[in-house]
Parts: sequence; structure tokens; C-alpha cells
Amino acid sequence: MDLPLPELPAPRAIRELPDELISQIAAGEVVERPASVVRELVDNALDAGAKNIQVKLMAGGVRAIVVEDDGCGIPVNQLPLALKRHATSKIASLSDLESVATMGFRGEALAAISSVSDMAIASRTAADAHAHRLDARSGELQPAARARGTSVEVRELFFATPARRKFLKTDATELAHCVEAVRRHALARPDVGFAIWHEGKLVDQWRAASSEQRIADALGADFVTESRPFEHSFGPLALTGRAGLPEAARSRADQQYVWVNGRHVRDKLISHAVRSAYEDVLHGQRQPSYVLFIEIAPELVDVNVHPTKIEVRFRDGRAIHQSVRRAFIDALAQSRADAAGVESAMAPLGFEPTMPATLFVSEPRPAYQSYVPPVPPTAEQVRLSLVQHEALWAPGEAPKPAPATAAPTISLKMKLPDEDWPLGRAIAQIQGVYVLAENKQGLVIVDMHAAHERVVYERLKARLGATQIESQPLLIPVSFAATAEEVAAAEQHADTLSKLGLDVAPLSARTLAVRSRPALLAASDLVALTRELLAEMAQFDASSVLERAQHEILATMACHGAVRANRQLTLDEMNALLRDMEATERADQCNHGRPTWRQLDMRELDALFLRGR
Repeated sequence: MDLPLPELPAPRAIRELPDELISQIAAGEVVERPASVVRELVDNALDAGAKNIQVKLMAGGVRAIVVEDDGCGIPVNQLPLALKRHATSKIASLSDLESVATMGFRGEALAAISSVSDMAIASRTAADAHAHRLDARSGELQPAARARGTSVEVRELFFATPARRKFLKTDATELAHCVEAVRRHALARPDVGFAIWHEGKLVDQWRAASSEQRIADALGADFVTESRPFEHSFGPLALTGRAGLPEAARSRADQQYVWVNGRHVRDKLISHAVRSAYEDVLHGQRQPSYVLFIEIAPELVDVNVHPTKIEVRFRDGRAIHQSVRRAFIDALAQSRADAAGVESAMAPLGFEPTMPATLFVSEPRPAYQSYVPPVPPTAEQVRLSLVQHEALWAPGEAPKPAPATAAPTISLKMKLPDEDWPLGRAIAQIQGVYVLAENKQGLVIVDMHAAHERVVYERLKARLGATQIESQPLLIPVSFAATAEEVAAAEQHADTLSKLGLDVAPLSARTLAVRSRPALLAASDLVALTRELLAEMAQFDASSVLERAQHEILATMACHGAVRANRQLTLDEMNALLRDMEATERADQCNHGRPTWRQLDMRELDALFLRGR
């Protein structure tokens, strides 16, 4: 029995939407909350050449937003045109759109804002005798009093769309978003003064200053102290900013700022590049803090991607990824323990990592010098040691020569060497785990295994060069269902995968087979590892993915090759480790991001014992 066909709905007539509804639809993309209005209006003020911008808010910006600037102003005959959709002074042709050098360019913001609020504009140019005020709802134009520049008043946001207003948060939350929007502009434009008022009270103010001073004013002096500046140029690309130190990483990604040609953006490509640079110096899921300013030829970046202009698209994304990653790696390379001219002194530790043509797992690793426990000192030796100790501490007296009898294991020499070593001179070892050292600031505590692990890891990285990771063939290849993109990436990057010890080949249009694996990663999930690498190679720079994956394998080698806990070291061995730390990049953290050493200065030590109170 044939079932009856369902009745089709009657066709609807196609008609043009009214202008007001079109503007409200556009406002849904442009205006999410009061902070969106603040961002758009400050963009316009900066494009007008303003040097001072005031933002005044009521009820977190919901009741009122007023943005005043001292820019060039809008001629009175162009005020009505400024409120029309797709009316702008920023671009006039397709070539202008492909090389946008202004903050705004779409010609939608003012029209969208006026469609969901009660808005008015007052402006005056240098040629005008007085200002004029235009009411956006009534279209009434009246004389007004103000100096050169423009004031935009936005009141009762979303009064025409009450459903949207219900999605807003508390006034305090909306105010915080507005302040953050202005902060982003302030960081990009230190030559401009900004002030934010709420309910008639000054909330934040940033006077025109240098870039370094503006960063300190906007993000706090602690951020400057806990970060390093960097400045790099790569062809048409210039990168400047500050990279937060790993030990100052945060639990949230709330202090990560990126600007492209002065425009604050969020870009997954850049975020991935920065995160990969921090990979072996951050612990767990901690988030780095940083500010990054990217200057690039406007024609090499497309800003016409999203109505909010928060996203961009680069013509050569892989080059951007590689450049950003390299800039941050270089900025993080220097350790707090770096000392110019300190030569490596790891020889006493007995481990000098070698780099064969391939990294063979079966090759025996160099062993440390065997540890012979010292003979316990006799009572006479202890007595002589105490006598020597008292003599060294006696004020105004030269140290007495050491007794001819056997000295105790730990030297009691109290004077620092002539060299001003940042990590000082080793004095003891605790539980076979920590090395204690004395420097001019006070006490240094070193995690022996973590520190040596970083030293070995950096040496292996330096000697890797173009060598290939040792590969282990699989008796039974591992096959898995793959997407078309994964198959294409496997074929395109077969050589890169081979350098990692992975032999990945397609079995069919939707199946990949892994025939070999890195010998050092025998316990890893091959399918998950392969999928992760293919996804990254398809999206990001393949060479940086290769380098990062190689480093993960070397980190495993370094962890196995580093000195173990409970290994008793001699003073010479401890000092050798300290000197190597001073000469090693990124020596402040181990390969897993844990700290390798801590400094306790004399003030902190005195506080522990209530000295001076």
C-alpha cells in the first residue's frame, strides 16, 4: 500500500528586508555586549588621529556609553552619512580593502549600534566655528558646544531588542569587559592617553608614555619583572613584545595579548606557535603570559574575516607560525643562571652525551663514576674539624691551615671564590636529592636530577642536527581508519615522518598503516601519536612539528640519562653541575617545566629566624 506523500508548505514570497531589520541583524554580529560598542568607538577615535580618549560608562555600559576624543572630527554635512550602513571614509576600492591600514573599514558599526540603542553624535572639525550634534533616532541636527573632536553617546543599549538585553551579565562583569577592551587599545597605542570613568568615578587611566611604561601601567610592574623583552625581524615581518617567564605562568590564559598591525586579534595559529615554544619549560596545564606585536605589510594579511575584526588570515601562515615560535624560543633561551664566559665543566660528572648517526636504544649509556662511601671520621678528626671551623668564623683572624690528618667529607671553606658565579659554590647535598650552594645573595637550592636533565637535554638538542631518530620496524603494521585530510598529510609529509622514526603509508583512500615506530617510544599509543602529528603538519609548519617531536624523544633520553636521586655527589661534581647550569639555556626549568633551582636571599633567611626583630 502506497503511503500518501506529505503536504508541502506553500512557498513564501521573497521580499527585501527593511533597513532597520537589516541593521539589527548586523548588530547581532557586531554588538555582543557594551564592550563591543566601546571597542568600535575607540577604533574610530584612533582612526581620527585622537591623542586623548575618554570613555564614560553608566551601569557597566548598559545604561550609557560616551566616548570622547580630540581627533580630526566629522564635517557637519557628513554626520548623517556616518550613520548609514556601508558608509565609511576608510576604504574606497577593492585594492584599499586588500591593504587596510586603519582600525575600522566595514562601515557597519555606527549603523548597527544606532539600531539597538539611543545614539547621538557631536563633532567639530578645526574649520568649524562650533560643534554639531546629530540625534540618530530623530535625525535632528543641532548646534553643540565642544572642542575639536567627536563625542558618541550610546544610551539604553538593546532597548529595541529586550531579548538580547537578558543575556547581559551583571554591571560589574560588563564593566570589566569594557575596561579590558580599552586596555587592549592602550597597550597597542602607548602614544595615546586613555581614561575610563564609571558612574562619575575614574576607574583607570593611562597617560601617553613609552611602550615599556605603558605595559607596566596596563599589566602591572610584576609582569615586566617576570617577563623578557624580545625584538625580531624576519623579512617583511617584525615581532616585538615580552615573553613571560615560565615560573610566572598562570592557571588561566588571561594575560595573552596579540596585535597585528595594531589590531588586537585571537588567532589559533599564533597561539599554537607560542604554546609550542613554551612546551618544555611549562609544567602541566599552566598558561604563559605574553604580549606580542606583529607588524606586517597590510597586503599580506586579510582583516576582512569576521564582522568583529578579531580574526585575521595570513597569506603565509606557516612562515608566521615559524617566526613567532622562533622569537619566543630565543626569548626564553636565556636562564636566570646564565653567566657570560662560563665554560662547561660536566666532565667530573662522567656523562658526556654523544650523538651517533642514529639514536640506538641498545647502545649502552655512559655510566657515572662509581660512588665509594667515605670512611666515617674518627673522634680526633671531628675535634680538629670543629677547631678549624671556629678559627674560620673568628673575626679579624686569618684562617688556619687545615690539619695534616684526613679532612671530613664536606669542606668548611666559607669564603666565596673570586669568580662571581650566579649559582655560587656547592656546600652540601641533602638526601641525595638537593644540592645546597652559597652565592653572594644567600642560599641556592638545586634539584639535582631536574637540573642535570635540562643540561643533558639541551646538549642532545644541540647535537641532533639533521640526524634521524632510530626506527623500530613492526612485525605487524598498525592500521587505522583515516580521513582524507590525514591520508593527504601522510603522503605529503612522508619524509618528515621518516625522520621521526615513523613509516606511515596509505593502504586505501581511507586507511593508513604504520610500519615502524620511534624505538624510544615503544610504550606510546601509535595511532594517537600519528594522528596528532598529521593534524599538526596539515595545519602548521611541518619543520617546527618535526623539531618539536624530535625534542620530545630527546627529552625521554635526557630523563633516563640524567643523574638519579640518591646518587651521592662529591663537591667537585656538585660545582660542575652548577657551572653547567650557568652555561645552559633554559636551565631554570627541567624538560617537564618544573623549577630546577630556587634562591633564598639573606633577608628571607633572616626572616625564618626572626633576626632583626
